[in-house]
Amino acid sequence: MGKRGGKQEEPQDLWGSRRGLDLGALKRGFMEHLKFTQGRIPRIATLNDNYMALAYTVKDRLLHRWVRSGETYLKGGLHAVGYFSAEFLMGPQLANNLINLGIYEEVRDAAKESGGDWNALLDHEPEPGLGNGGLGRLAACFLDSLATLQIPAIGYGIRYEFGIFRQSIMNGEQIETTDKWLYLGNPWESHRPEIAYDVKLGGHTEYFTGDHGRLQVRWVPDRVVRGVAYDTPVLGYRVNTCNTLRLWKAEAAESFDFQAFNVGDYYGAVDEKVYSENITKVLYPNDEPAQGKQLRLEQQYFFVSCSLQDMLRICLMGALPPTKFHEVFSVQLNDTHPALAVPELMRLLIDEHGIGWDEAWEVTQKTFGYTNHTLLPEALEKWPLPLFRSLFPRHVEIIFEINHRFLEKVRAQYPGDEDRAARMSLIDETGEKYIRMSNLACVGSFAINGVAELHTELLKQHVLRDFYEFFPEKFSNKTNGVTPRRFMVLSNPRQAASITRRIGDGWITDLDQLRKLEALTEDKDFKADWSRIKRLNKSDLADAIRHRTGIVVDPDSMFDIQVKRFHEYKRQHLNVLHILTLYNRIKENPDIDIVPRTFIFGGKAAPGYFMAKMIIRLINAVANVVNYDPDVRDRLKVVFFPNFNVKNSRLIYPAADLSEQISTAGKEASGTGNMKFSMNGALTIGTLDGANVEIREEVGPENFFLFGLTAEEVFDLKSKGYRARDFYEGNQQLKDVIDLIASGHFSAGDSDLFQPLVDSLLYHDEYLLFADYQSYVDCQDLVSQTYRDRDTWTQTSILNVARMGKFSSDRTIRQYCDEIWKVSPVPVSLEDPYHEET
Repeated sequence: MGKRGGKQEEPQDLWGSRRGLDLGALKRGFMEHLKFTQGRIPRIATLNDNYMALAYTVKDRLLHRWVRSGETYLKGGLHAVGYFSAEFLMGPQLANNLINLGIYEEVRDAAKESGGDWNALLDHEPEPGLGNGGLGRLAACFLDSLATLQIPAIGYGIRYEFGIFRQSIMNGEQIETTDKWLYLGNPWESHRPEIAYDVKLGGHTEYFTGDHGRLQVRWVPDRVVRGVAYDTPVLGYRVNTCNTLRLWKAEAAESFDFQAFNVGDYYGAVDEKVYSENITKVLYPNDEPAQGKQLRLEQQYFFVSCSLQDMLRICLMGALPPTKFHEVFSVQLNDTHPALAVPELMRLLIDEHGIGWDEAWEVTQKTFGYTNHTLLPEALEKWPLPLFRSLFPRHVEIIFEINHRFLEKVRAQYPGDEDRAARMSLIDETGEKYIRMSNLACVGSFAINGVAELHTELLKQHVLRDFYEFFPEKFSNKTNGVTPRRFMVLSNPRQAASITRRIGDGWITDLDQLRKLEALTEDKDFKADWSRIKRLNKSDLADAIRHRTGIVVDPDSMFDIQVKRFHEYKRQHLNVLHILTLYNRIKENPDIDIVPRTFIFGGKAAPGYFMAKMIIRLINAVANVVNYDPDVRDRLKVVFFPNFNVKNSRLIYPAADLSEQISTAGKEASGTGNMKFSMNGALTIGTLDGANVEIREEVGPENFFLFGLTAEEVFDLKSKGYRARDFYEGNQQLKDVIDLIASGHFSAGDSDLFQPLVDSLLYHDEYLLFADYQSYVDCQDLVSQTYRDRDTWTQTSILNVARMGKFSSDRTIRQYCDEIWKVSPVPVSLEDPYHEET
């Protein structure tokens, strides 16, 4: 069996070129795949041929572990995790799998020795953009930790043909183009056409008397879509456990209508195929039009129905009745997107397996855990009842029955409190009727958790207060974490190697061991090495910035970075106000002594989010002026790094000096970018929001730049009637900045261009930029003052890394395992129970 911290030992056999981890076996495997999979000889092989051959060579090693993991799990008696997420932002797989196998350096060196361009090989791999941001990346981190901790698990999601759009910047504006991540094929997935399920949509229900005189329901659909499985192996770090990410692709149940074809309707002959495949064609369409909403809802149901049917099949394979489903699987709902799993499991148990309501409801409630990821009321999904009924007539009946029984209990506990019953109802009846997915998830789950301590408390106090008072035992906190394998070992190999030389490599699977670095904060050699590594990382990013944007930046300046999805509550425009404050200071006194800074932004705005896209345009407009103003003399540079994703985060997180985590307090559930930056030695400027609160507690208040209102102060200020214009009129520095934007200074004299943004701030300022502005600017002045003392800055950087142990996704997953799922590790051995060579 493999051991942590070193290469895995395995039996010698005739499959060495498929299994062996020694360089000879890897080279033989590569040449075999180049010849027999790609059909190429080295002399004419393309970069893609070489990448595919290497990927298949690595996948062979994964498949060996994958098969042994499956064999181990099928022995029975296991309790496994099913992780349901509409998004999985896995990132490129090649380098990550090499690291988890323990052969990254050997393969890299061999590639270089053979004359290959290793970086070009890694860059060639497309990124599967199957997520919008933090939610999908968190799911990927969790799969990594589940496998590393040797927990039997399967991730279920959607195989979007086109992922999140590719972002480019043209004339300062975000331009979206199609993400064709599959255009060269995907060597990591295995198509499973034999694992496929029918998914019904539309139609009506019929009641009939079944066996034993029992009233039963038959759903007669308008159409049926087929869901087909595509599996990706997910290997743990230096263990043999290899779990599965199973993504579903939609296909037509019948892909060709010969009758339509025979009468000359050639387009109609393939209509069903086109319509069905549209369900998994693209990640989350813009949900403003009614058609977009319908497609998103169909996506959510499609993947939970396929997944639950698949899990019931696995139960039956183990000769276990459906009534034991919850004893085999604990299913975690990653936000409300998979909440339809609650009525769908009820439907499958009652209608397809003949189980009575009470027993089916007991199984359902013991199966699901629900993770809430938002504090924004508008982000709590709810669906118009007419749309819902048109797609899922049977589920509406089930939801109504769940709601009826649930509200009877609410009214019994709170007699006469009809307002409470209305708030807790699964149906919003205040106007047009809606189905509330968060309420459904709360009622149908045995556990409900937030993703940071502050977030969980705010859920209890505000967003889900009624449910907390009714089900206090269901609620707990599970602060998010990220995997150090990808975001330290892979992203920042220089820093990882430096740490390992001093404290060993145990920290990679036990991040608390980083505490040993605290003893090195006075070590001159270690600090010098730390600073040297940061400078090299910044040079790498500077090279990428020059290559991708044409902007030349100075690696000796402070790299002040904010990369995340664009949203007004994340306040990228507050960052811009600070940049313009510094710009105004320089214009007033060109000889002012100012710490040189490079401000780097990255992230995507939803295609239909007008204000977020306007903020991106403002950043680029400011860059075009500030970067070329002779008075600035390169002391300020502003960069928008296009198409931020997991792949290019490898350049960005390790290069940051300052991490901007400046959301309005009480709006960010957790955040994980804050953790990734801190793990890579950046200092944080932030509000007391999301996981910032716990990061500050861990690293120490003196090592965190805190500013702004608290969540409680935000609520108080808004309840008293917040007037943004009072702050504007009362702060000359702020007024000058806003007036400069409004004047057209950054839009070639066009004073109308940014007027919607200016008006939004002056007359609404929903996220309190003006209220936090002065505190933010003052705190940024302290940042500059601290940065002048590079020795102190380096010590603080080391301490930030040393105190990040809490924020490993391994810790998060252990808590889920112990406190919610009640699952235990199941080690996997590579010893074969039979001799395959015979």
